[in-house]
Amino acid sequence: MDRILKMLFVLLIAKPLVNLALGINLRQLEKLPRQGPYILAANHNSHLDVLVLLSLFPISAVHRVRPVAAADYFLSNPLRAWFSLHVLGIIPLQRTPDRKNLDTLFGQCSESLDKGEILIIFPEGSRGKPEVMGPIKKGIYRLLKDRQDCAVMPIMMRGLGRALPRGTARLVPFNCDVVIGQSMTELGDPAKFVSRLQADFDELSTYCLTSTLAEEE
Repeated sequence: MDRILKMLFVLLIAKPLVNLALGINLRQLEKLPRQGPYILAANHNSHLDVLVLLSLFPISAVHRVRPVAAADYFLSNPLRAWFSLHVLGIIPLQRTPDRKNLDTLFGQCSESLDKGEILIIFPEGSRGKPEVMGPIKKGIYRLLKDRQDCAVMPIMMRGLGRALPRGTARLVPFNCDVVIGQSMTELGDPAKFVSRLQADFDELSTYCLTSTLAEEE
């Protein structure tokens, strides 16, 4: 039932919302994986990020995609929690620095990857200022350091922080960018992984039209 609910939500709500209300400059969609194990590492600007990423997948594959999302927001009340767990299919992230919470999170993520699913992970950990990328954390590296079967794909998004400003529920039509990068299969050490992922984000940002428009303003 959860699978059907998710497919219907993406088909009837997420895709129309993204395609009609937002102008998406989408590059290299053909690189997006259709099955896992895989991790999509995307920068984080808005609660629209998850909806936009889900909308990129064909309906036949969207049930395999699971966002890792903040529990303090997505589980903040019973209705939102039910929707987040049973429709979006999130893996809850407890943002308190507790070893037990981390072990639980990594266990759930590993189980999902073992099933051949695709995880959406925001390596900054949380949203910062709109269109400003925060420091990349090492969570993805720690999750994958002992795995040889999973690649990481960076995705740069721009404009969504303006389309749904933080602290509001009002959608503002705004042109947005989604640029999909090359898969990373070799992690190296933690510092090398973080450095390479940041370099990939920097390169992908050069293809964002909204960055060019902001500079012109």
